[in-house]
Amino acid sequence: MSENNIMNKKNGVIIGYGGMGSWHGNYLKNSDVVNLKGVYDIKAERCELAESREIHAYSSFEEVLADKDVDFVTIATPNDVHKSLAIAAMAVGKHVICEKPVTVSSEDLQEMIDAAVKYDRIFTVHQNRRWDVDYLAMRKLYRSGDLGQVYKVESRIHGSRGIPGDWRQRPEQGGGMILDWGIHLIDQIMLIVHDKKLKKVWCHCDHITNELVDDGFALDMFFEDDLVARVEVGTSNFVSMPRFYMTGANGSGIIREWTEPCEVVWCHNWDYKDAVPVVTAAGLTKTMAPRDEKTIAKKQLERPQSDVHDFYRNFVKAIDGIEPQLVTHHQMMVDMKIMEAAFESDRLCMPVDVDLQF
Repeated sequence: MSENNIMNKKNGVIIGYGGMGSWHGNYLKNSDVVNLKGVYDIKAERCELAESREIHAYSSFEEVLADKDVDFVTIATPNDVHKSLAIAAMAVGKHVICEKPVTVSSEDLQEMIDAAVKYDRIFTVHQNRRWDVDYLAMRKLYRSGDLGQVYKVESRIHGSRGIPGDWRQRPEQGGGMILDWGIHLIDQIMLIVHDKKLKKVWCHCDHITNELVDDGFALDMFFEDDLVARVEVGTSNFVSMPRFYMTGANGSGIIREWTEPCEVVWCHNWDYKDAVPVVTAAGLTKTMAPRDEKTIAKKQLERPQSDVHDFYRNFVKAIDGIEPQLVTHHQMMVDMKIMEAAFESDRLCMPVDVDLQF
């Protein structure tokens, strides 16, 4: 690393030292672009935990704001207080990273964006799942054109442990799976299908273990050119469906688990007619007969390389004006409006029109 890059390290403080706050702390303690100045949490036991890990704990949020050596804050609190904390930090000259979702409504987000413009601060959201290698593999496959015209993309996260037993179960604090996991999968889909406008959404929310917030959902996203993306999150699934599935005119790709590579099947002899029928107990079918090596080719794609700390590297470069921030205000607003449309679709039990594109 050059001496110039070392000199450009920024001093950061984490606001909220829970699960994700601790995750940020582990990364920033060894960062090549950030000095972790400390943390602040309203719970004394979390501040004590940070101190036990040799991380300075501030006594109040006001003390963080008053520290002139702090260049930025990373906000990892419940969603409903992101806006007030972010605007207060930008007002005293600090740059801001918010954990996802950036806030709970597009109106709140617009206030935060307006504050970033007013105070000339970098303001972004931590979309860390942009560095997941399963997503990166599907994005690469889509952009390669190898499948021909793509007409279906499916993205799922399934678990069986319900919603975490904290503020994520409370609607007033921005709980539920659309805001928790949906934001990641929606953001990934919009980056995969980067070349088409989203025209309509249709969503159904589950309330299997929680009546107050969604503990799962199925969201269909209708794009231009007859492409449909299915985004699905479940917290009561004891058998998981594939993490990703993509199919087009010339082939299909699948990632069964997010730790596995992408398997791709291409059709190279569509017109071959000698299909062997499949015989079942109730009859036979040629239409659904499987293909063999005479008409298809199979391949596993190499898993992409990724480093999630590139998010912070970009953030620091954006502060210095070296490169634009990767997670833009426009993208943040598009994601928020899609989530709002999903909630409205579930409420109305019908599709909702949109006109959105990254």
